[in-house]
Amino acid sequence: MPAKFLIARNDFHASLLDNQILRIDDRGVPSNADKDSPLSVRIAQGIAIQLKAESGFDRLAGQTSGSRFEEACSIFVDRTFLQLGALRPGRWEVTRVGGRDRLAIAKYEQYSHLRALDTLARQSPELAAALGSDYTITPDIVVVRSLEPDSTINSNSKLVDGNVANHASLRENNGGSPLLHASISCKWTIRSDRAQNARSEALNLVRNRKGRLPHIVVITAEPMPSRLASIALGTGDIDCVYHFALPELQRTLVDLDQQDAIEMLSIMVNGKRLKDISDLPLDLAV
Repeated sequence: MPAKFLIARNDFHASLLDNQILRIDDRGVPSNADKDSPLSVRIAQGIAIQLKAESGFDRLAGQTSGSRFEEACSIFVDRTFLQLGALRPGRWEVTRVGGRDRLAIAKYEQYSHLRALDTLARQSPELAAALGSDYTITPDIVVVRSLEPDSTINSNSKLVDGNVANHASLRENNGGSPLLHASISCKWTIRSDRAQNARSEALNLVRNRKGRLPHIVVITAEPMPSRLASIALGTGDIDCVYHFALPELQRTLVDLDQQDAIEMLSIMVNGKRLKDISDLPLDLAV
């Protein structure tokens, strides 16, 4: 019997094909390739062939492919991470945020203060000018942990009562909001502006939190190692970048004998800055 994560990974790739996200047009250009870069096209072709993408189709509009990619990633995380109850007990929910609510994360404990900050900024042009957009954050997918009632906390022995732990974020009796465990950004491809958007969002998550920092990760189908490096390498504002088909990318680079790209990819992988999407659920359990 294959491992469940392998089945989920295969189903994830199948959904990209079935929903016309990953496809090859009649000129031989895969939908995640930069058509103006011959190397990008060749690398993307190698991955697409391994995943058995069909040829002869026009690519979807960028917004449509991005939205469908988010949905496929959300389903994958839901199917895999929620299987890890033995490693990460608790009540969890994986949600695709949808829309573009710039204060979507204000419903979670670490960022609940942002709603009040936004109200003040709307009332004061001077404050709004000073704050800019540093407090607006719109992740694509969130992993959320519900608060725990005392009956659960005390299930094995009486650990808390009215005299202790009256400010603990996890305790439902303290009246807080659910905890943001992970913020996931999905990028079908990476261009310079999208890389900067992901980094800016990550920095805003770091700067504006009260309490524990959630996992901050990116999932992408970008085929070019140099563009992956633009977001994966750096100071650690992003936990890690997860590629939708890392082993397939590695095999393609070997087949194409792209030594510089192989070396760059190895730096990211060996430095634990780039992993396969199948690694993500276990990393979220840490």
